Amino acid sequence: MRSMALQNIGDEIWIADGPTVSFYGFPYPTRMAVVRLGGGDLWVWSPVGLSGELAAEVESLGAVRHLVSPNKIHHLFLGEWAARWPEAEIYASPGLTKKRPDLQFVAELDDHPPAVWEGQIDQVVFRGSPFLDEVVFYHRASSTCLVCDLVQRHDPAHQTGWKGWLMRLDGLVGAGGSTPREWRASFIPRTRARRALETALAWGPDKLVIAHGEWAPSNGADALRRGLSWLKPGSI
Repeated sequence: MRSMALQNIGDEIWIADGPTVSFYGFPYPTRMAVVRLGGGDLWVWSPVGLSGELAAEVESLGAVRHLVSPNKIHHLFLGEWAARWPEAEIYASPGLTKKRPDLQFVAELDDHPPAVWEGQIDQVVFRGSPFLDEVVFYHRASSTCLVCDLVQRHDPAHQTGWKGWLMRLDGLVGAGGSTPREWRASFIPRTRARRALETALAWGPDKLVIAHGEWAPSNGADALRRGLSWLKPGSI
């Protein structure tokens, strides 16, 4: 029996692991999520590299109508997904429209979900850093929170040599993973990010799906709270 590219993790939600990509010379595993909305259309979060197998499995679920970038770093594969499904609408994370003028975006995401997924998927923007804002989502039906780069939990077995040492020093390895230290330091003040975290925790997610590393199939709110504990007053 062949392995499937998509993994069903809850009511109307699937994830897929993509290829490892290089980020400033460091290997980063990738992960995406697909949600089937109430009308049957597919909502795709942080699309990964598109293989023939993945495309076929996605198409077996429904029509791809919404492609979502959670932050302006996660845009590499939007173009190939848009070429495969030209009818899909592309939603930009804050700052991405200027970075990718070659793509046609229908809107830039904020704290208010577009009408097409309002009531099914909630969202909040973690703001406060001059370098990068990230949109975090919550799929109500499956009680799943989707976090991109804010929480990273890279596999310890794959973090070797001096690069692995730096990843550990940055606090990005294993179940205790978190946010890159240099990104944490750029949130000054942290008031807006703390409010965003309060919103995300109030969702009470059961699952925490992340783009880079081990995701949490249960106790998602606790995993999110631990990963972003640096946002507590008095933390550094």
